Amino acid sequence: MSFGKNLQYLRQLSRNMTQETLAEKLGVSRQTISKWEMDAANPEMDKALEICKVFNCSLDNLFREEMDKRSDAYTNLRVEEVTGFRYIEHTVISTDPESDAINRMYKIAEENGIDNPKVIGWDFPSLSQEQVNVFAMHGYTAALILPDGITPAGHEIKEQPAHKYVAIHIDKPFDNPFVTIPGAYHTLNDFMRTNGLERVGNEVIPCFETDGESMDVYIAYK
Repeated sequence: MSFGKNLQYLRQLSRNMTQETLAEKLGVSRQTISKWEMDAANPEMDKALEICKVFNCSLDNLFREEMDKRSDAYTNLRVEEVTGFRYIEHTVISTDPESDAINRMYKIAEENGIDNPKVIGWDFPSLSQEQVNVFAMHGYTAALILPDGITPAGHEIKEQPAHKYVAIHIDKPFDNPFVTIPGAYHTLNDFMRTNGLERVGNEVIPCFETDGESMDVYIAYK
């Protein structure tokens, strides 16, 4: 772990705050910030507490965690307003539900003549402890975004209003999915905490992933 790397990470999450801006907030020189980030020196306790206040983090975050979970796989960390859309969804609960749920959406898209379908997905949380602990199951919901004029028969059509999300792009999510995808959520949660953003309730889809060889991960905020 490295305090200096953590400090750089927090600056980047805070809309790429410059060393000069952080130095002004803390009442120190830019050179002092540079020394901290190179791990050539550590701040006194009063300055460490000020850093926590600036970035809405804890001393444990700063000095005991490896906060920088991002890698070259992550790009385009951003705030984005997702326009409203219509969709249908399909949930599968099994030991490996993702592919079954997603493939079902692509099959419906093909049946309805949808070219280049957009499929998103998210974890389905409403499982019993027996399903999780005894049978090692988990749930996944896939959703097909419906183009204008397309209404598949026999499916409940849902609507998502326009809403703001924080998002990040993953170039190759399935090279190491059990590290890379959770790491993307970790980075987005850090970004939200650092910038004082709160998650929404269930009035919109709280978070989702796009399907494909690359992936974008989204978390809705108030």
